[in-house]
Amino acid sequence: MTTSTRGAAKAPAVLVLEDGRTFRGRAYGAVGETFGEAVFNTGMTGYQETLTDPSYHRQVVVMTAPHVGNTGVNDEDDESKQIWVAGYVVRDPARIPSNWRSRRSLDEQLTAQGIVGISGIDTRALTRHLRERGAMRVGIFSGEALADDATLLARVQQAPEMKGADLSSEVATTEAYVVPAIGEKKFTVAALDLGIKGMTPHRMAERGIEVHVLPATATADDVYAVNPDGVFLSNGPGDPATADLTVIKAVLERRTPLFGICFGNQLLGRALGFGTYKLKYGHRGINQPVQDRTTGKVEVTAHNHGFAVEAPLDKVSDTPYGRAEVSHVCLNDNVVEGLQLLDQPAFSVQYHPEAAAGPHDAAYLFDRFVSLMEAERA
Repeated sequence: MTTSTRGAAKAPAVLVLEDGRTFRGRAYGAVGETFGEAVFNTGMTGYQETLTDPSYHRQVVVMTAPHVGNTGVNDEDDESKQIWVAGYVVRDPARIPSNWRSRRSLDEQLTAQGIVGISGIDTRALTRHLRERGAMRVGIFSGEALADDATLLARVQQAPEMKGADLSSEVATTEAYVVPAIGEKKFTVAALDLGIKGMTPHRMAERGIEVHVLPATATADDVYAVNPDGVFLSNGPGDPATADLTVIKAVLERRTPLFGICFGNQLLGRALGFGTYKLKYGHRGINQPVQDRTTGKVEVTAHNHGFAVEAPLDKVSDTPYGRAEVSHVCLNDNVVEGLQLLDQPAFSVQYHPEAAAGPHDAAYLFDRFVSLMEAERA
């Protein structure tokens, strides 16, 4: 990605999809060019958390909500230390942000971090196109990056695809760090950072868990060096088929309580012997209905995933680590949204129970993890 500094924020811009469809608008954020996978997010709020979610690494995010940036950007809601999206697409950006916590406009934040975006396009038409044709490679071009459509299309088609991409190590911490328990320490958890969001260890810390966040490259010896009561597998970007499952299998063999979310759910699924596949356009938003099949309860949940686990919905499966079943399912399309082992303390969900910016229907899953650790200690 190449960018110039702000100052040409109203410059002409063009978005080019790999199938040749183009949308013309105005630059939003930095001016220049960027490439990624075009995906859409259906959340009406939470744009700051979306932008800073490492799971969006190398993706160009299209916001389906027409008005974006109304509350500006604050210093409290970031999920990581930087914006991770490859590009940003909005219809009507706020001209003047208004919120008591706002410190700067979204346009200023995008520009400061070199994120190329586009505004003023028909995001409804673009979203319908992606729903019909599927997520695909895209480029955004403005300023000196503009050229004829054929040249820009050729550049988009040369960009790498998301399928087969190994990205966790590009977003994960390189050094281990500790998030201390809030109040009395009750448990220690080793969390593999595959692209972890800041709210996730905070949710565990609220429950008396001291979280040791480890790099994606951590070994089983690294995990057990912290004497964990449980192991956590985080969310993250990329194709789960590229991941090394050695650590997860070691945890399952030792029967340590295990909890995974999003990318972690996909890796647990693969470790159990299930396949994974790329969804046509994925689930991204804070309004996705999921049923917890263990209780029958329906939750409205936060999602950000383009891959899913392929596991049977209608039966219990035998795996190398005991029996497993699908615990959660998406009510929109029957995609597997959770797994649980029946013969040892391990489970996972495909969505985000830490729920920043909400909703909070699934917060109980952290309590379920605590219960597993309590049972193992008893």
